[in-house]
Amino acid sequence: MTLQLLETCVEAGLKAEQDLLASVCDGESDHGLLFWRPSDHALVMPRRLSRLPGFSEASETLGDIGWPVLLRESGGEPVPQSPSTVNVALVYVQPDTDLDRDRIENAYMRLCQPMLDVLSGLGGAVSLGEVAGAFCDGRFNVNLNGRKMVGTAQRWRQTQGGKRPVVLAHAAMLLDNERVGMVNAVNRFNETCELEQRCEADSHIALHELFAAPDFLEQLSERYRRMLAGI
Repeated sequence: MTLQLLETCVEAGLKAEQDLLASVCDGESDHGLLFWRPSDHALVMPRRLSRLPGFSEASETLGDIGWPVLLRESGGEPVPQSPSTVNVALVYVQPDTDLDRDRIENAYMRLCQPMLDVLSGLGGAVSLGEVAGAFCDGRFNVNLNGRKMVGTAQRWRQTQGGKRPVVLAHAAMLLDNERVGMVNAVNRFNETCELEQRCEADSHIALHELFAAPDFLEQLSERYRRMLAGI
């Protein structure tokens, strides 16, 4: 099946993810898959950060330098989104075979393993785990040659009637090198809000810095579709 890549503004892309999650929760399907690429720039962050004393000043500053701030309902830290990024949203009803205690790790592995497999096939050294100096660092970063290429997150809801859990597992993949601009945006926000964390461009890597990989998204989409068909 040909990859369908939605190209849209960040705000609309985030809404498309939520619409996909709602459609599975409403029982319209058992699963869904969305690939989307931003047509603009934004620094996306948890709504709780809007309560920081310096938030208004930081938002104005980031807007002036081309990184307007958008708020999301999930947790985590500020994440830059731009045309250099392709996002994957994987949504499915928790299979009966999944134990509740394992569902979070299972969701991360269903999201990450296809990326690890395709990147490994390209010849990259791949791993999962935290990377010092990376923005929105986490245990389920997908790393290429020891540097963060993909950030991941997930959100859980219930089907209508509350009978079965539904997950939206999200990955933001850095395909083109915009590391310096992204890190500068995150650091400017943190500095203005007097947050301690500072990120480093060299903690990240873009896929196309190492591999042309013209079929990367197609291969990834096919692996996700096969996986979803089997759960």
